[in-house]
Amino acid sequence: MAVLTFELPDGSTREADITQVLNAGYAGRSQEDVAAHVAELAELGVPAPSVTPALYPVAPYLAQQTDRVEVQHGRTSGEAEWALVVADDGDLLLTAACDHTDRDLEVHGVAWSKNAGPDVLARRAWLLADVAPRLDDLTLRAWVTHGDKETEIQHGTLAELLTPAYWVDVLRSRDALTPGTVLISGTIPMAPGVDQFADAWRVELNDPTTGDTIRLAYRVQRMLEPIG
Repeated sequence: MAVLTFELPDGSTREADITQVLNAGYAGRSQEDVAAHVAELAELGVPAPSVTPALYPVAPYLAQQTDRVEVQHGRTSGEAEWALVVADDGDLLLTAACDHTDRDLEVHGVAWSKNAGPDVLARRAWLLADVAPRLDDLTLRAWVTHGDKETEIQHGTLAELLTPAYWVDVLRSRDALTPGTVLISGTIPMAPGVDQFADAWRVELNDPTTGDTIRLAYRVQRMLEPIG
């Protein structure tokens, strides 16, 4: 599988030979808000999960550090998230991620839609232990580009989502807190009225205390039309 490399603030690097990727869903810290969101999605034809929060395994090769995502049609979009990465040496890393999802396929099954596009991860990370005391203050933002116009589509804090510590406990209970594991957090709400089916996505995870920002960006490229 892919080996991802992350640069830490001190200039050192950590590698993760990816063995499993898990995408959290319906992972807001307020499960009352999550229930309301599930009801909204049901009206759009997206099947409700049997439990919340949910956890969807995806193919390990879908964890990528890339600046281009290739798609089959025009109804795919990203989601700004944080990612927990268990490095090969056992260190727990926190980085920015964007879960690129097939929205047409989502109405047939969320797990299927998650496996139709990559989880794009940033090339920098923090040690989770270093930011854990101020985790709720970290901000998560995303922008979409249409043509030459960029618009903010997501803006929130990690206080809106279940914590890495919550998911560490879940992974440990499943004997899944192992080197090479990536867990993607689930996302924050999108701004109403902003077209998510964009030409490009950009995500930032910021630490207001230090001013450090982890960034990723990628363009969305349509594949050729199939023959047959």
